[in-house]
Amino acid sequence: MAPAVSGLKSLVWQKLKSSVFEDCKKEEEWKVMLLDDYTTKLLSLCCKMTDLLAEGITVVENVYKNREPVPHMKAIYFITPTKKSVDGLIDDFITKSSSRYKAAYVYFTDFCPDNLFNKIKSSCAKSIRRCKEINISFFPYESQVFTLNVPDAFYRCYSPTLERTKDKDAVMQVMAEQIVTLCATLDENPGVRYKSGPSDKACKLAQLVEKNLENYYKTDERSQIKAKTHSQLIIIDRGFDPVSTVLHELTFQAMAYDLLPIENDTYKYKTEGKEREAILEEDDELWVKIRHKHIADVIEEIPKLFKEVSSKRKAAEGKVSISALAQLMKKMPLYRKEISRQVIHLNLAEDCMSKFKSNIERLCKTEQDLALGTDVEGQKVKDSMRVLLPVLLNKSHESYDKIRAILLYIFSTNGTTQENLDKLIQNVQIESDSDMIRNWKYLDVPVISSSAAQQHKYPRRDRSSEETYQLSRWTPVIKDVMEDAIENKLDSKDWPYCSQCPPTWNGSGAVSARQKPKGSYKDERKSSARLIIFVIGGITYSEMRSAYEVSQAYKSCEVVIGSTHILTPKRLLDEVKSLSKPKDMVCIKDE
Repeated sequence: MAPAVSGLKSLVWQKLKSSVFEDCKKEEEWKVMLLDDYTTKLLSLCCKMTDLLAEGITVVENVYKNREPVPHMKAIYFITPTKKSVDGLIDDFITKSSSRYKAAYVYFTDFCPDNLFNKIKSSCAKSIRRCKEINISFFPYESQVFTLNVPDAFYRCYSPTLERTKDKDAVMQVMAEQIVTLCATLDENPGVRYKSGPSDKACKLAQLVEKNLENYYKTDERSQIKAKTHSQLIIIDRGFDPVSTVLHELTFQAMAYDLLPIENDTYKYKTEGKEREAILEEDDELWVKIRHKHIADVIEEIPKLFKEVSSKRKAAEGKVSISALAQLMKKMPLYRKEISRQVIHLNLAEDCMSKFKSNIERLCKTEQDLALGTDVEGQKVKDSMRVLLPVLLNKSHESYDKIRAILLYIFSTNGTTQENLDKLIQNVQIESDSDMIRNWKYLDVPVISSSAAQQHKYPRRDRSSEETYQLSRWTPVIKDVMEDAIENKLDSKDWPYCSQCPPTWNGSGAVSARQKPKGSYKDERKSSARLIIFVIGGITYSEMRSAYEVSQAYKSCEVVIGSTHILTPKRLLDEVKSLSKPKDMVCIKDE
């Protein structure tokens, strides 16, 4: 499935080009670029060094670090409006005689507080040629996926130790401001909705986003109030679908990130006895094509692609192996890049399969039966404990996998008794990790059953006619929500709007010219609607996949999904466990 031509990454890059580079460009004049940690990550997601060279940037430096002065060159500062970054800028121009650069063009990612702005004015105003805010405070992780720049967001949103502190309100405000910069980049002023539930987090955040949208569109550079556009933003709390966060997924991207030690999207593997690294990114067309496919289809597809390439030279016959691909690369330099990508993904798929065959396969049937409450034949599971026990008694399963199975049992029965939970924890010998289970109560997911703790479950769509693999019958709840939103089937009692007058939503894009924004966003979806989903507390790779699948099925509506961060089951369990710890043991100190 190819990404949208004008995905989030290229939209952010276009905005940076017009707001930063073209704003201060002079022919034949090279500049230095200064970045902080956030803007370094942001730029690495949407451009390469060659793109920066094309914009006249000769060298990129970190604003925090000590650097050699280049007094004959001008510098672009693309930084966050924080004390640490502003101090880095001021230090470069303390006195005119010792200035590191000829002049500064300063671009803040977001609104610069008055105290920092005044500090710049009083310290180095004469050296500054430009000072602008460009409103990009999110990461375009993929063409239809974004994350926010909020460290320790999960802990700050859900930890009971912060319940009565200003920290929770502050993190909500930061998230709201960052979501607004996403809407601004998409040139949308959406109708804002949220899932009502036992917690008020989604409601609070939705109201803050609506208020910030109003303020932004009153004061943006066009200085006119922008009417609501034909789009929806839906805010959901993480406890809404706990099942999708712990289930073993067998689609390629989700499976690889769950089972293999992939850090910062970097996959390490061995080929021909050498250690190698590959970055899993959208520049790799093969990765985009196969990342959402089931592992069984991937294992079948890569050898076919290899045979297509090799047939061009009537090369290797028979079974495809990594060594055969390596040989072919030597013989066919023209196809080297194509084949090297096939080598990477064949390694990745084989690594996934070896983990799957050794242990995961046996777990998957149990997990699917518990998650769905029915077996492969569609028969209702009468005794969930009987389904769970073989997993707990199997000594070859890791404790993380047993905890995931116990959680699925608890989710399926809407909580268990205190006595039963204590027994499970004791028998599986996971006392030290028991908070990975108990702390779900802070996400408003019932762990101990009681009449008061009944969780209202979302009515599921009937997917019995859809073709699925037996070990992949579960569909993330968020996919149902996306489809129901596009078909205008969300109940407004459960999914209230915050905005005064939401645009009529029919998902078709057929809307009057009066409602249509005079957007600068030109792509193949010009006349269509957009659905933005934001989940407080992390999204899974299977939920990301759902955004692409729904966009593909409903051509008239592009789905963009985002969250505070991206989850793997292990990362989530570690974060859930940390919720009951004191703040100083968990949170990175703010700059």
